[in-house]
Amino acid sequence: MKKQLLFLSAFIISLTIFGQKSELKTAEKALKSNNFAAAMAAINQAEGLIANADQKTKAKFYYLKGKALYQNGAANTDIEKTAKAFNQLLDFEKETKKYKYSKEIGELINKLIDNTANKASESYKLAAKTKAPEDYKVAAKNFHQVYLLSPRDTSYLDNAALVYYLGKDYDTSIKLYQQLLDLGYTGIAKIYKATEKESGKDLIFPDKKSMDLQVKLGLAENPRTEMKESRREYIFKNLAQSYAAKDNPDKALEILAQGRKEFPNSYSLLIDEANIYYKKGDKQRFKDNLELAISLNPTEPTLYFNVGVMNMDLGYEEEAVKNFTKAIELDPEYGNAYNNLGSIILKKSEAVQEELNKNAMDFAKYDKIKEEKLLPIYREALPYFEKAYSFLKTEQLKNLVNSLYENLDMEKRIE
Repeated sequence: MKKQLLFLSAFIISLTIFGQKSELKTAEKALKSNNFAAAMAAINQAEGLIANADQKTKAKFYYLKGKALYQNGAANTDIEKTAKAFNQLLDFEKETKKYKYSKEIGELINKLIDNTANKASESYKLAAKTKAPEDYKVAAKNFHQVYLLSPRDTSYLDNAALVYYLGKDYDTSIKLYQQLLDLGYTGIAKIYKATEKESGKDLIFPDKKSMDLQVKLGLAENPRTEMKESRREYIFKNLAQSYAAKDNPDKALEILAQGRKEFPNSYSLLIDEANIYYKKGDKQRFKDNLELAISLNPTEPTLYFNVGVMNMDLGYEEEAVKNFTKAIELDPEYGNAYNNLGSIILKKSEAVQEELNKNAMDFAKYDKIKEEKLLPIYREALPYFEKAYSFLKTEQLKNLVNSLYENLDMEKRIE
């Protein structure tokens, strides 16, 4: 009985092997006549039988599958499926250390990479002109396809994530940015650069050997190596912005917190976090972040101005005055800072106005209160509003300044 079972098992295995080889021969024959549909049909038939195949048969299967999907580089080639099949073959031959097809497939991949990268570049140029989301998505897909063809070139995955964001496809942007973080991608790289003698333009080379060869041949000069800075901080930033664009501020804050843990001195991440707190209505956290941002960038007038606005809203007017004064010190033409200083001063007139209303029928007392309390406030506020108008030129400020002139019995007017 055991012998019979062994015989049956061997018979089944031989049928399986026969089926594999038969389908692969059919696929190979179909490929030679450029019948890619028939080739794929045969490949699909063989796929379920390939798990237990020997190394040689498996390699041939992966090779034929890639070639069938490639379709001699036809315009309708499914780049993603082709890339997966080609890389599956390369990985298999690398694992088995048998390199029968790797050279040919490597050349086809390089050809696809060049064509797809050119398409990505051209489609991005178009999108940059039209600003149309659909055009950005086309460019993003092309950048992503280059990455799929060559997973080592993670900069293309970075490009795809950014361009999907520009195309407002936030779900895909989030997916790709998260993939970059999971991969530990930094974007740090050496750039080999030299100046082309004929044109005087700087050229970038794929490696030092290529650059040195051009210099040796006398075609380029001034060879140099530069380091490309880390992109990781901006990945956290862009990922958070994608979540914010999807109206998910809590997830955006979570990503920014991760980023700030990795980049504790990041001014950019800190400001993004502050802006999200502001949109959530958390004015205190917004102000706290801006004050921390000032410690990182103490010469930025906008920070002092925004902290001043928050201090005004929270009722800390003395602190607000200091903030607006510092903003003006850093930028003497900061019209809104002058305007807010004038507004803080003018606010004092509200209490005086109430006092005037209570004494409206006592003309002598009314005039005394106006002369001694109200007009000094107007005189103090006027120079700030005049300065604000000189930079902002708004109709509202013009009317306010003219009203102050009139109340102060001044003959000046802004026409």
